[in-house]
Amino acid sequence: MYVGLVVSSSVSAPPSFVRLAGHPLRWRLLGELARSDRRVRELVSLVGQPQSLVSYHLGRLRAGRLVAARRSTFDARDAYYHLDLANCADALAATGLALHPGLRLAPVPAAAPESRRRVLFLCTGNSARSPTAEALLRQRADQVEVVSAGSHPKPLHPNTVRVLQTYGIELTGRAPRHLSVYERRRFDYVITLCDRVREVCPEFPGPAERLHWSIPDPAGPGGTDEDTYPAFERMATELETRIGFLLAAIGAAPARLSIQEV
Repeated sequence: MYVGLVVSSSVSAPPSFVRLAGHPLRWRLLGELARSDRRVRELVSLVGQPQSLVSYHLGRLRAGRLVAARRSTFDARDAYYHLDLANCADALAATGLALHPGLRLAPVPAAAPESRRRVLFLCTGNSARSPTAEALLRQRADQVEVVSAGSHPKPLHPNTVRVLQTYGIELTGRAPRHLSVYERRRFDYVITLCDRVREVCPEFPGPAERLHWSIPDPAGPGGTDEDTYPAFERMATELETRIGFLLAAIGAAPARLSIQEV
């Protein structure tokens, strides 16, 4: 008499990252948001799917904490979606461990690019977000030439100086710059940090890659410097995270033609 054996398995259901990212459309949305923050209508155009379907899958990704959204400061009726890079990294690492202990992921240092790259950060006032991004990137990457500017420059915010001092960076006395200073220069990456400046950002010569990071103005409307300082800390933390992933992308990107100022 044949007796069937029941074989138990220790393999559990697929981790949430696999279930979420494994869907073709959601994977495509993650890929688009890995490059730049986007509005729903932009994602609809990029993936060629109906808005209702894109919104549904964005909702699934938000529920899984792989994607987050912020209300646009240019048009409050709109929102910018962005990839939660830190959560995605954690979820991907947990996925490897769930399959096999030998698949533990370790952070890989960003490789130095084969040629010097130029990065321009833009915001409205060039008083908080863009100078912070410029300073943090310069501190981490000698092989990247980085500058920043604003569409309506104003003096450096005291909290910008204060928060950067916690990173060992001194910016006291730095003068703001208008974006027109750089309109004739060539860049590899032009990164807008403000929803308003994204709408007025000029075209730059050469093959600059345009990226958008939708980051709120930490100064906000009103409030004392002491009241707004925590927002500056959050801004710097987010920029530090995004810059780390930017450097990984820069190091992995193929070398471009040498760029010269005109």
